[in-house]
Amino acid sequence: EQRLGPIDVLVHNALIPYDITSFADLTWEQLGGKLDREVHAAFLLTKGVVPGMTSRGYGRLLYLTAEPSRHPRNGMINLGVSKAAMNSFVRYIALELAPYGITANLVAPATVQGTSMNQKLTPEQLHALGSAAPMGRLVKPDEIAKTLAFLASEDSGFTTGHYFPLDGGLTLD
Repeated sequence: EQRLGPIDVLVHNALIPYDITSFADLTWEQLGGKLDREVHAAFLLTKGVVPGMTSRGYGRLLYLTAEPSRHPRNGMINLGVSKAAMNSFVRYIALELAPYGITANLVAPATVQGTSMNQKLTPEQLHALGSAAPMGRLVKPDEIAKTLAFLASEDSGFTTGHYFPLDGGLTLD
């Protein structure tokens, strides 16, 4: 805050690299490393902004997470477990910080149209992912931005500790 001024909104959008693998092939170094980096990043950023938010009686903490944290998929144990730990962390800080006018929420986009992660998938795989959702397509970056903008606004002041899937109805949460 000394360099940037008061910070009222934090958007934690770190996707720490991970391996797609089965439990049988997963090592503790892979899982423990991802778990440590994921929660550590969220912890440090949150620790950095909460004192100022608390003193002002206002703040919005937003964390991007992933569907495998609540809906397991084959090969996604590394991502799912680490994001599930972060999800739990966010719910605890939502509970603790609510009396200070600070909200904390999770946004879980499904596969996002046009991102670098798409390069790891074939066009057929991308089409299948989009087709699996009732809305029949991948989530668009601006749809994520609009959800984050709402959760960062005054209009969401009574919304905290929630998980918002952006998946076109895929999970129907």
